[in-house]
Amino acid sequence: MYAQKFSVDVLILGRKKPCPLEWLDQFCMRNFTNSADFDDTLPVADGRIEASYRLTPGRFAEGLAAWLTQRGKGEGQPVSVEVHAL
Repeated sequence: MYAQKFSVDVLILGRKKPCPLEWLDQFCMRNFTNSADFDDTLPVADGRIEASYRLTPGRFAEGLAAWLTQRGKGEGQPVSVEVHAL
């Protein structure tokens, strides 16, 4: 359905893991991000999303990292996010 598939990993306190589907789902809802950039995204599993071509892996990583850090998901530390096209 969407043009791109991304893998999404979070790094929290030096541990890397697939981003939980629940977090991806919440982030991709516009009422949480207030950004149209993320409208054409579909979380499909832990660490996996599909997106339109107007969203780059870098933009998604930047936005998700800021959002997760703001919500305290990094246990008091900044959250890093790695996003790669599949």
